[in-house]
Amino acid sequence: MSTVSDFVPRVEALARRLGLDYHPVDFEIVPMTFMMEVAVYGLPVRMPHWSFGVRYMHELIRRSMGHSRIFEVMFPGDPCHAYLVSNNTLAENTLVIAHVLGHADFARNNQLFTRFEQMAGTHIVEHAAAQAHRIEAAVAEHGQQRVEAVLDAALALEAHVDVNAELHRPLYPAHPDTTERAAADPFRKRFQRLPGEKETPAAPKEPSRAPLPPNPEYDLLWFIAHYGPELEDWERDIFLAVREESFYFHPLFACHIMNEGWASYWHARLLREADFLPENLYVDAIKAHSDVVRPFAAKQQTALAVNPYHLGFSMWEHIVEKQGIEAARQVCREEDDFGFIRNYLDRGLAEKLGLFTYEARQDGEIKITGRDIDEVREAILAPRFNYGVPRIHVSELRHDGTLVLGHDHAGDGRGLDLERAARVLAYLQRVWRRPVALNTADAQGAAHEIKCP
Repeated sequence: MSTVSDFVPRVEALARRLGLDYHPVDFEIVPMTFMMEVAVYGLPVRMPHWSFGVRYMHELIRRSMGHSRIFEVMFPGDPCHAYLVSNNTLAENTLVIAHVLGHADFARNNQLFTRFEQMAGTHIVEHAAAQAHRIEAAVAEHGQQRVEAVLDAALALEAHVDVNAELHRPLYPAHPDTTERAAADPFRKRFQRLPGEKETPAAPKEPSRAPLPPNPEYDLLWFIAHYGPELEDWERDIFLAVREESFYFHPLFACHIMNEGWASYWHARLLREADFLPENLYVDAIKAHSDVVRPFAAKQQTALAVNPYHLGFSMWEHIVEKQGIEAARQVCREEDDFGFIRNYLDRGLAEKLGLFTYEARQDGEIKITGRDIDEVREAILAPRFNYGVPRIHVSELRHDGTLVLGHDHAGDGRGLDLERAARVLAYLQRVWRRPVALNTADAQGAAHEIKCP
């Protein structure tokens, strides 16, 4: 009787023949309980916190209601780590193997994954386990309550990183750099070259300190870790550990539609060309494929949310059909979801997929507002802007230690949930140990300031 291990090397050999290029993949079959923990925590071993328990219960409820099923979890790296569920059928796990190889190829070749891999390294699973061990040691030394207060603040801000900056970046200069600017001033240079003119030495004066931050700082975790006035080293380590994990997760978030679609395209193609699969296993695997890449709604119902597997798979098939596989590989290398959707979701495909924009009224009525392709694209991308969170920045660190934050509500196009924002500010103030203020707008766009305490 065939097992998963019988098909792994054969599917991998086929993938290599078809041009997939990826780091080695370690496959492991695990029970569903472990798979759910991995999916909820985001990593096989991660720092302990009560919020992951809440997420676990949420996922358990969704699964019991038939709204969620986890086939696999895959972590890019060198090697990649992939977990398959033990109670999947052989056909399902064969499909999953092919799907994972598509993910591994995407992670190896996409420029965004490559950039973050160069910064964070290829062993994030091991790094996360080491960080979890250090946090457990901190709990033993400083107590659960103190460590949890720091984790509350850090995890509440985990999406507030500047992914356009480097993971490892220097501190701000302590003083404004006026020397180079003065030396480079063309007028000063010409004046000093005039006959008989000598530069009058300026009286020495105390150098002024540069403002903190010198410019709006969007990497809240980085700023707090390095400029928190009373943070101990172990507290700074927690903020930096959460920040490192956020950098690791960013490509997965920013390329979600592309990545799932690419993996779905390749699992379908690998299954079609795997002539070594028994006929009944192939039929069952293709049925599982159909379940994965269909819209959320069934039959004649209308889907109000985009299934990334369905949309991504359809777009990759469309690109390959119109432009060829090499053009698709170039798109895979160069784009993220923003470029992918804006450049390659055309009007014809959107109409074929039945995509539309809608609004939900307070009385529960759903109204379709249009099928304009630009509006459809932006509606798909809106939740993916800025890691899915409002753009908050550090605007000022006052002399008394007050931390002043600003919200770019005009750029976001939305106000904040003020009650939720106040809770996050309270978490932050417990760690900052000085006053914290946030300038924002409410849901109606009116200016609002939140202070804590």
